[in-house]
Amino acid sequence: TDASLVRLTHLTYALHAFGLALGIFGASTVVGAFLGVPSLIALVINYVKRGDVRGTWLESHVNWQIRTFWWVLLWAVGISVISLLLLPLLGLGLVTWWIGLGVLGVWAIYRIARGWLRLQAREAMPA
Repeated sequence: TDASLVRLTHLTYALHAFGLALGIFGASTVVGAFLGVPSLIALVINYVKRGDVRGTWLESHVNWQIRTFWWVLLWAVGISVISLLLLPLLGLGLVTWWIGLGVLGVWAIYRIARGWLRLQAREAMPA
């Protein structure tokens, strides 16, 4: 596999991790920061380079990162909608929102950490 594509895949994991770190150490939620500029840049790189990694073990990492981003976005929207619907019930919506986004944030951290560790070990991600 081309070493520059491996480095680029490390870079996209780093961008996702940076987005997560902004949420952990900043004023945003982990999910909110993950869906921000660093991860959007990584997502664009993943889509642009997807063809270059097709048929290699790196393809699984690119697909893993793309799926992680879109699943986090989908679940964040779903959690927000459910929370809004529950808002009139004595603040239950706010509790649902915080817990839901907290669990989703932990899941996003897990996905990026798991993928990056497997990339470091030069292992493909499961399909």
